[in-house]
Amino acid sequence: MVELTAKTRGPAGPRKDVLPQVKNVVAVGAGKGGVGKSTIALNIAIGLRRSGATVGLMDGDIYGPSMPTMLGIRGIAPKLSGSKIIPFFVHGIHAVTMGSLVEQDKPLIWRGPMAHGAFKQLLLDNTQWPELDYLIVDLPPGTGDVPLTLCQLLPLTGAVVVATPQQVALDDAIRALRMFEHLRTPVLGMVENMSYLVAPDGSEIDLFGCGGAEAAAKKMNVPFLGALPMYVDLRVNSDAGTPEKNFESNPGNRGLAESLTRIVQNLAGQISLHNLSDSGPELNIQ
Repeated sequence: MVELTAKTRGPAGPRKDVLPQVKNVVAVGAGKGGVGKSTIALNIAIGLRRSGATVGLMDGDIYGPSMPTMLGIRGIAPKLSGSKIIPFFVHGIHAVTMGSLVEQDKPLIWRGPMAHGAFKQLLLDNTQWPELDYLIVDLPPGTGDVPLTLCQLLPLTGAVVVATPQQVALDDAIRALRMFEHLRTPVLGMVENMSYLVAPDGSEIDLFGCGGAEAAAKKMNVPFLGALPMYVDLRVNSDAGTPEKNFESNPGNRGLAESLTRIVQNLAGQISLHNLSDSGPELNIQ
C-alpha cells in the first residue's frame, strides 16, 4: 500500500508575485473541443477541495463558457468589491466565469487580441482571488491566444491535457502537448475522457477505442492520470449543476466516484513531485 501526500507549495519562479496568494496554477487544456475538458476541470477542482485543499476555478473558455450551467449559477451575476469581482463560492470552491458577466446565450464575437485582454483582466486585474492551494484554469480548446497568454502571465505548476481515445482526437491532443512543451510548461499528465460507455445494466460499450490516450501518454513520455468512462450520472449532475454528486459512490454511478478520485489523486501526486523538484519527475500509478 502506498500512502500519497500532496506538497502544495511550489518553488519560487518568475512572475510569482502576479498571484502570490495562489500556490499552484494548473491549466486544463485540449487540442479540440467536445472532449469534456470543462467537465474534467470542474471535477478536478471539486476533488481537490474534497481532499481538504482550498481551490479556485477560472472558466477561461472565453467563447464557450459552460461553467455557469455545471456550477448551478446560470443567470446569477457575481458580487463586486469596489471594481473587483468576488468569485462565487459554490460547492466549496471559488469560481469565476465569463459566462456570468455577459448576457446569457449571447455569443462573444471577439478577435484574438480581445480574447487575450479579457482573459488577462478576468484572471489578474479584476478578480479578488483569496488564498488558494490550487487554481484550476479551464482553457479554450486548441493552441491559440488564451493558452499562450496564460503561459506568459504566470509560472504554471503545469498543465493537464484531456482527450478522447480515438485517433482523430489524439492527433489534436498531441499538438496541445507539444504547445505546452514549446512554452516550457510542465505537462502533469493526460486524462482519457469518454473511455467507454457504461450502459444501465452495467455492461461496457467501447465507442471510441478505449486506451488510446494512455498509449499516447506513454509514447509522449508524460504521466497518464486515468480514464473516465461515460456515465449517465455524470451528464445528469453536470446539467443540474450538482458536481459534488459525482463523488458520491452509489449503485447508480457504478464507479464514477472511484474513477474521478483516482484522476484527482494521481494529479495531486504529480503536482507534489513537481514542487519537490524543478525537473518535475513523473509518478505513474498503476
